[in-house]
Amino acid sequence: MVIEFRRKSAQERKRIFLVEDHLTFRQCMIQILDQESDFTVCGSAGTLEQALLAIARTKPELVLVDLNLPGRRGLELIKEIRCVDRKVKLLAISLHREAIYAARALRAGGDGYIVKQEDPDEFIHAIRDILEGHIYVSEGVMERRREGRRTRTFNGKTCPLDFLTDSEREILKLLGIGKSGSEIACRLRLSERSLAVARGQLIGKLNLRNAHELFRYAVCWVKSGGG
Repeated sequence: MVIEFRRKSAQERKRIFLVEDHLTFRQCMIQILDQESDFTVCGSAGTLEQALLAIARTKPELVLVDLNLPGRRGLELIKEIRCVDRKVKLLAISLHREAIYAARALRAGGDGYIVKQEDPDEFIHAIRDILEGHIYVSEGVMERRREGRRTRTFNGKTCPLDFLTDSEREILKLLGIGKSGSEIACRLRLSERSLAVARGQLIGKLNLRNAHELFRYAVCWVKSGGG
């Protein structure tokens, strides 16, 4: 069942759509968001199919997507929304604190990742952070990743980051802190063409598909302490 909400003041607020199959959690989130003076919940849905139809109709600025939709279709929904709308902000919600789930959500096209156990205030902070153009990942997820990096032992597998040169790591770091191509080229004394080649090599070494995924990877890497 799709539920849509309308308010006279909706044009003055950021429109948020919630995709969550758990009815109790969905109702709770709607109440939390509607208490904020700068938000309005323009609709909600419990399945991928319902969400795609309603999102196209309500045109929200941000969509909260539960990764644990039936059939594990949350990532699929993020990808489909991103294919048709490059501007809408997407915040993935999950029960999992492992960094791999956050990485998958960002690679699929998400702008952030938050665990359901976070306080309501943190949800509000995450949404505002993303609407301002930042990428958000729950601090608990990042802390687990940092702990994993400190205690990791050799298991016969290698990480793609291990194959990066010092110059490539510096480029990745600068991308992760939001530097533009021209700023990176100037700082590293590279031509625009040389930088483009280096970014292409980074995409290949990190098993990414395009520059958009490279940017998201760089931001997540820096936030995890890798930079």
